[in-house]
Amino acid sequence: MGNYGDYKPLGDGVCELKFDFGSGYRIYFAEEEGGVIVILLCGGDKGSQVQDIKTAKMYWQELLERDHE
Repeated sequence: MGNYGDYKPLGDGVCELKFDFGSGYRIYFAEEEGGVIVILLCGGDKGSQVQDIKTAKMYWQELLERDHE
């Protein structure tokens, strides 16, 4: 994975990127195999973090399933 800044893997192929300003803004993304394409799945702040992670993982799984049809 390239240098995305303050990020961490969350499992199931989804990562969280944190921004050091505001109310704890975060975006959730996944990277296609080989690092060719980065897909923004959703975003939010610290208050919505738990639900945002669930949503991002759900979106990523849906995209992977569509890709294998």
